[in-house]
Amino acid sequence: MTDSTPEGGRGRLAIARSGQARAGAAIVAVVFLAAIGAPWLLPWDPAVQDLPNRLQGPSWEHWFGLDELGRDILARVLLGARVSLLVGLVVVGVSSSVGMAVGAVSGYYGGRVDQLIGRVMDVLMAFPGMLLAIALVAVLGPSLINVVLALAVIGWVGYARLVRGQVLRAREFEYVTAARALGANTFRILSRHVLPTALPPLLVQATLGMAGAILSEAALSFLGLGVQPPTPSWGTMINGGRVHLLDAPHLTVFPGLFLAMVVLGFNFLGDGLRDAVDPRSAGR
Repeated sequence: MTDSTPEGGRGRLAIARSGQARAGAAIVAVVFLAAIGAPWLLPWDPAVQDLPNRLQGPSWEHWFGLDELGRDILARVLLGARVSLLVGLVVVGVSSSVGMAVGAVSGYYGGRVDQLIGRVMDVLMAFPGMLLAIALVAVLGPSLINVVLALAVIGWVGYARLVRGQVLRAREFEYVTAARALGANTFRILSRHVLPTALPPLLVQATLGMAGAILSEAALSFLGLGVQPPTPSWGTMINGGRVHLLDAPHLTVFPGLFLAMVVLGFNFLGDGLRDAVDPRSAGR
């Protein structure tokens, strides 16, 4: 008996049956809701200092304890989640938009245009992404905007390569050839017939890219090149707590756990979406 289930139906079944994807979606949803609702959920101000009780461990009053200045760590972790998620969303949005446009032009026109864009991508791919981001932020100066700019500059290449490959395949489809023969302009062909075929894998790439952007922002903040105090960031909190690893490990443990949990959640969700886009990969 042949399987008459459409590809979209099999993709939805792949997500529904994947406990990993459901776990990832749940983690991401919980962190988003907690970050948005933090001001209303928590009675503590992340900027208020309680110096007499500095470095106090977890308690019923302060679940994650207090930092080196007596500030509530749970409140600062949730406020840091806002920074990380904002950076991830903006970086992925800018990178995917630029990459989609560049990849579409490169794949559709081919020839010298494709060669020129390919050389630019090869140059950017030749440098380790994090080292290039560190160099850019060091030149521009440490700030949230410069972190987003640096990560977007190195992030669009992956999306462009992905879209280029999809466009090279889709431009030879019969309905694309027919639209071209009927006189449809390039913009209409790309937007209506070619780029929609690249959206499913692009969504998977964007989901996994969120994890990479959040981890990169934390790394830059850990090095002092990202978000500057007093604005909390998971990377900054981990860096500040490493001098108290023996006497107050909660300063590092809780921001590190949240960072690992969010990155893992986006990776789980991305794997589930990949199985939905290509159900054959689920059995590999």
